[in-house]
Amino acid sequence: MTRGPMEKHAFEIRLIDLDAAGRDVRFDVTPAWLRTALEDHEANTTGDNGAFVLRASKSGDDVVVSGHLEVPLRIPCARCLKEYDFVVSKHIAALAVPKSSLDEHLGEYEFTAEDADTIPYAGEFLVLDELVHDELVLESPMIPLCSEDCPGIHSAPQSDDVVMDESNVDPRLAPLLKWKATGKKD
Repeated sequence: MTRGPMEKHAFEIRLIDLDAAGRDVRFDVTPAWLRTALEDHEANTTGDNGAFVLRASKSGDDVVVSGHLEVPLRIPCARCLKEYDFVVSKHIAALAVPKSSLDEHLGEYEFTAEDADTIPYAGEFLVLDELVHDELVLESPMIPLCSEDCPGIHSAPQSDDVVMDESNVDPRLAPLLKWKATGKKD
């Protein structure tokens, strides 16, 4: 998710406001932000606000972020294509470090699984928009199903009176219909 240089971020905390004691912060995850953040994803907003409630505390130059993200989303079912609502409810914990300290180690540093929760920051603000976006995408189902027993797309009902002939068959399948009519079996 990229933003222009003049756009304000939805989830940012001024670093000067943080200390070792920490600060509780609540952000609304608005439908407008969701539409922009998820424009290239199947999931979309339900029209209701979500919430990102967190505690941020400073430890030297690092910032510890721990909180809960709860956002209602809507996504099409992979079987029947009808949209259904689901809620992303996820505990988030991350360590924000100055971007300059990460840049120093990039050439010789080998990232581990523990580094997955490390995010860079630069300047006077800790911006969490990308973290929220990534969590929403990662927590969205890969194969969304409105229910486990979803039957899928229903075909048009056909009665036994309908006789399949070349007039009501896709023309690309007409040769198969002729082959079937000859009654040839292998």
